[in-house]
Amino acid sequence: MSVTTSNFLVQHNVSVLGESSKPTIVFAHGFGTDQSAWRFVKDAFGDKYRLVLFDNAGSGKVDPALYSPLLYNSLHSYVGDLLQICSDLSLRDVTLIGHSVSGMLGLLASIQSPHFFSKLVCLSSSPRYLNDSDSGYIGGFEQADLDQLYDNMQQNYFTWVSGFAPLAMNVPHRPGLGNEFARTLGEIRPDIALSVSRTIFQSDHRKDLPAVQKPVLLIHAHEDIAVPHQVGAYLNASIRESNLLYINATGHFPHMSAPEEVIQAIGTFL
Repeated sequence: MSVTTSNFLVQHNVSVLGESSKPTIVFAHGFGTDQSAWRFVKDAFGDKYRLVLFDNAGSGKVDPALYSPLLYNSLHSYVGDLLQICSDLSLRDVTLIGHSVSGMLGLLASIQSPHFFSKLVCLSSSPRYLNDSDSGYIGGFEQADLDQLYDNMQQNYFTWVSGFAPLAMNVPHRPGLGNEFARTLGEIRPDIALSVSRTIFQSDHRKDLPAVQKPVLLIHAHEDIAVPHQVGAYLNASIRESNLLYINATGHFPHMSAPEEVIQAIGTFL
């Protein structure tokens, strides 16, 4: 069913903060979180930029009824949503800051519709999570690892959430952050979480990287359970105009656990 522009923006809980005369930053969240994950970072840019935030399909305040596993069986449908938001808001030359899978969504969107974007920041992002022995690519997982993850999610989703969340956050001295990720992850309907995780973890967009024409900042933390350090080096070697920065942080969510480091890195890039 087609929707009007205003309905689409409402459905994705789009928030626009600041004046249209300012340059725009679009913040795009990763799997298991929603736009609230950016609250530690976004205010640092509110004086000079208009800020746009939204929730991806299947997460946050987006109605679960709008999610279809058939429609969102690849990253391209999420890319289409991002481009729809840019179009409906009449955005041009924005800086896209994407965490995890949304970093890849930004790269793919910039290839498809480059006029919307001027720069991109990929935070803890990966073009492929599976190892590829044929090419020597290290993505971090074997297929058996992912099959076990899917099985654990399916057998007892909330038990899996309680174990996975602190490991992914990887700041044991700040258990509240792991609890927060567990909360937002637990708010996703289990069948949707399983479907989305399959779409993300089975994706492979390595071949798309050379087509990226925009300046890209790659920010990675240490000891990331989902994205080993080799992935950052691969992205940097594959994207023509990219800069790789490892910040003083651990885990997959440095914008939550080390926001000052992320803010400084983005500010220098901008």
